Amino acid sequence: MTDLAIRSMRPEEIHIAVEWAAREGWNPGYADAACFSTVDAGGFLIGEIDGTPAAVVSIVNYDDRFAFLGFYMVRPDLRGTGCGMAIWNAAMAHARDRVIGLDGVVEQQANYRKSGFAFAYANVRHGGVCAAPGRPQAGVVAIAEVPFASVEADDARVFPAPRTAFLRAWIGAPGHVGRALVRDGRLAAWGVIRPCRRGFKVGPLVADDRAGAAAVLSALITAVGGGEIFLDIPAVNPEAVALAREYGLAPVFETARMYTGAIPPLAIERVFGVTSFELG
Repeated sequence: MTDLAIRSMRPEEIHIAVEWAAREGWNPGYADAACFSTVDAGGFLIGEIDGTPAAVVSIVNYDDRFAFLGFYMVRPDLRGTGCGMAIWNAAMAHARDRVIGLDGVVEQQANYRKSGFAFAYANVRHGGVCAAPGRPQAGVVAIAEVPFASVEADDARVFPAPRTAFLRAWIGAPGHVGRALVRDGRLAAWGVIRPCRRGFKVGPLVADDRAGAAAVLSALITAVGGGEIFLDIPAVNPEAVALAREYGLAPVFETARMYTGAIPPLAIERVFGVTSFELG
């Protein structure tokens, strides 16, 4: 194997992984690197040969029980040289005995199974061009008007670990727009839309029901003036799939959500849009 020196990226280097992802067609957001850097200072790894990037991976430890893997890429001219396995092993060592989640491309499922990952469900990216629906319905407000503690508590129902710093960064990042639906004084739905290399991605989109998700999705699309919209949906949530179809969004890409062990019970039926394939 080619001699590979593996180390943790510095925060200002995370853009390398994001740019590689853009070249792979994964369409990251413009503020993704800054937001992702808030989770785990040692969680982005880079493998170098003679000081030049050769492979990258992220394995962010959210707490002492859960980690998420993403950005697993090897420079095209070095694939098949062992660099991928070397940086993969370094990632596994960083996570230690935590349960690890990932969104992997479907054709790599068998390889992930060999590493101890079990299939949970498919996440399917839907995309299409949407016109701005117009005036938001009553009860939809800027997410900043909702107490952050309420958003964080609701997020805990759909994500396996606390992610306070990440949520604050994600909601407040430049270009990101958040909207929420309040019913009878309580948070019923919320979501964030962000500008990407191509169009806009909505995520997360969390709601009690399809009507609430639709209200927030409409407000988010209106806030950016419409355009090409992408929404990553758990295929096990039929109401989310129906919502995507209602907005003229069609499947464009699929991943396999997989875990190495048991996670806390999650209200997947409330997930109408996954936050990101890279950090969960």
